[in-house]
Amino acid sequence: MAEKPNNNAYWAANIRLVTICLVIWALVSYGFAILLRPMLSGIAVGGTDLGFWFAQQGSILVFLVLIFFYAWRMNKIDKEHGVEEE
Repeated sequence: MAEKPNNNAYWAANIRLVTICLVIWALVSYGFAILLRPMLSGIAVGGTDLGFWFAQQGSILVFLVLIFFYAWRMNKIDKEHGVEEE
């Protein structure tokens, strides 16, 4: 007989992962692209400054990486708590 998964631990792990992903997304999207742009303007990337690159390309690429990271990590959390898909 399978053991009943601990729902509180599962949701705590899920919320912790979502929080980490949102903090990374906010740091890249708002921090680097908007708030820190003047400091990053002296660093050249591909013919433009790094702050502009984060605003136009970097935040989108980081968001895509976060989507795949979240799916990969949630699969591991699901397996750890016995709620994986078959």
